[in-house]
Amino acid sequence: MSNSLKPERKIKIQPALKLVKTRDLNRDQWLTVRKNGIGSSDAAAAVGLNPYKSQLELWLEKTGRDGNLPKTDPNDESSPMYWGILLEPFVAAQYTKRTGNKVRRINAVLQHPIEPWMLANIDREVTGAPDVQILECKTTGINGVKLWKEGVPEYVQLQVMHQLAVTGKQAADVAVLICGQELQVHRIDRDETMIKQLIELERQFWRFVELDQAPPADGSDSAELALRCLYPHDNGKTLDLSRDSEMSQTFSDLLAVRQVLADQNQLESQLKQKIQQRLGEATKALFETGEVTWKRSKEKTELDTDRLLKEQPDLLQRYGLTKPGSRRFLIHEST
Repeated sequence: MSNSLKPERKIKIQPALKLVKTRDLNRDQWLTVRKNGIGSSDAAAAVGLNPYKSQLELWLEKTGRDGNLPKTDPNDESSPMYWGILLEPFVAAQYTKRTGNKVRRINAVLQHPIEPWMLANIDREVTGAPDVQILECKTTGINGVKLWKEGVPEYVQLQVMHQLAVTGKQAADVAVLICGQELQVHRIDRDETMIKQLIELERQFWRFVELDQAPPADGSDSAELALRCLYPHDNGKTLDLSRDSEMSQTFSDLLAVRQVLADQNQLESQLKQKIQQRLGEATKALFETGEVTWKRSKEKTELDTDRLLKEQPDLLQRYGLTKPGSRRFLIHEST
């Protein structure tokens, strides 16, 4: 009896191409190279799963419309990016001490052998280890530690899977320094199904870049910032969308959501006031699931600028500071 089962066909994986050597590039030149494709740190944003950056903000960067976006100063000591760059060598060294795996830098922007828009920078290459080939170094402080409670956050998993897709490697370790005193090491293995889905979703985003067409806003603070940077001024014209059924439905949905929020806010105030009334002059109340405080804030002295300018109007001319205006989104419901 012949065996009708065919052997499983293995996927042939090709190594990455070295697109640009980065050893002699300054930061601005490196950022320019990154505009030519989706890097590993862009992966989560490209597929709409980065908690800090929307597709729309990433699209502004890739299409060169990011001139008005706030820029992180790499020398700002209050910036997480500053400490992440500064501590990366120490995280890598501690990883080697912990695991015995040797690592080395790859001073190049890597490119997928088939999808030229897929780029990657990897922190370190792991050498001489049969089970892992890439090291991704991370640092997180008290504000980000909650994202690591269940292991590697989704947006970092996508970053690493993008690196595995570009390089053709089989596994990566993520070493994260938590609050400057705890090092965790997590293994991420190559997942062909996930890589296939990731490439397809990234390709959809890159199509927006190629067509110079903005992706839809997603309701995030990042998308709000991107819209204000993309359209900082109004032209005084009026758009009649009354016959646009899709936009008219969107407006109706917006009114309905605002009413739900108004009802919920009123209920919140009612519940809060019930507790305040029961507190009376007490400072704190304890409950089964938590506590509340109702304290009087300290008195403070402020400058009465209205009175000052009324009595000395010349001060406005001498010390006036003009602040740029911003567009306000106001809603007027038909009666």
